[in-house]
Amino acid sequence: MGSMRSLWVLVLCGMFGAAFSVTAIAAGDEDVEFKKVLKQNDCFKCHAIDKTKKGPSYKKIAAKYKGKEAEGEEKMLKNITTGPTVKLEDGTEEEHKIIDITDQAELKKLVRWILSL
Repeated sequence: MGSMRSLWVLVLCGMFGAAFSVTAIAAGDEDVEFKKVLKQNDCFKCHAIDKTKKGPSYKKIAAKYKGKEAEGEEKMLKNITTGPTVKLEDGTEEEHKIIDITDQAELKKLVRWILSL
């Protein structure tokens, strides 16, 4: 009876391990896909994932809106779809680039990914 229980424990652990592996791969694929979109839209010209350039890092943006994700999502969507004048890290101002994505669901996924960093 003990060996049968051990077998079931091993099977369940294997199933959970496989599920976590698939989740990790999917999340990794998502990271790659969003980074590709940001690169194609020249976002990395002014932003980086974890360091300040002309604009704040994506991690700094996420930290700013931690606990206020709805506000962050609204602000980011406005910036990337309407091209308002934004203040850069050095105090100068310029128009924010409009991202080349028209699908609102995809835009929201991208913004939520940034806010999750």
